[in-house]
Amino acid sequence: MRLSAFLLASVSVLAPFYARAAEAEADDSKSEIVTRYLDARRTQQEALRGVQMEASIDAKLPRLEKQGRMQVLRKISRLGKISFRMLGFQGDATIKQEVIARYLNLESDSTDTQDISVTPDNYKFHLKTSISDGIRRTYVFQVTPKRKAVGLFKGELWLDAETGMPLRESGQLVKNPSIFLKKVTFVHDYQLKDGVSIPKHIESTVDTRIAGRAELHIEFTNFAKAEDDDVPGEITGGPGN
Repeated sequence: MRLSAFLLASVSVLAPFYARAAEAEADDSKSEIVTRYLDARRTQQEALRGVQMEASIDAKLPRLEKQGRMQVLRKISRLGKISFRMLGFQGDATIKQEVIARYLNLESDSTDTQDISVTPDNYKFHLKTSISDGIRRTYVFQVTPKRKAVGLFKGELWLDAETGMPLRESGQLVKNPSIFLKKVTFVHDYQLKDGVSIPKHIESTVDTRIAGRAELHIEFTNFAKAEDDDVPGEITGGPGN
């Protein structure tokens, strides 16, 4: 009897911890809002093909006291290929070659790599909370990758309750794309335009082993349909271009 009483007491004390552990392991990938998001994501991908937008990219290497700003035309072809054309640059050449150009080449190459999309195939979804501004409700999911691979991240996915469209992705990459990088964090915000999420703002911080912290701030404007699939003067190849 004393042992039984002890076990019951232990269960009552540990129950809250087990409950929290079970909650942390919960996978809401089959919830209604995630299903809506997967449908919305397909609509978004189709809507973002054959479009272009301007991007203002500010980059800094605070430890080296270097900074620069590049204006580019970002284009997504009808096949989903991302390309860039530089419209202008001001600042230190190191920023242009070693920070901004490397980022642009990485994004251009990302469409040719394995699927790293934020879907139940690659992530577990856990509904953390929902927030409302009185007009729009947003669901906030914790997303955890099912494997360690370049491009996958651990963080949050914000979804519009009405449309299922993504409003924000944020977190930290679970595997660094280079041995020269120690940590990569980011926030990617979208805005709804005609019921579809389009890129609005990106903030990224990269801790490097050589130059210290690199900071990127990107603002997207002038979203429009592209006139053709060939953008002369693309930024491709190595970072020195």
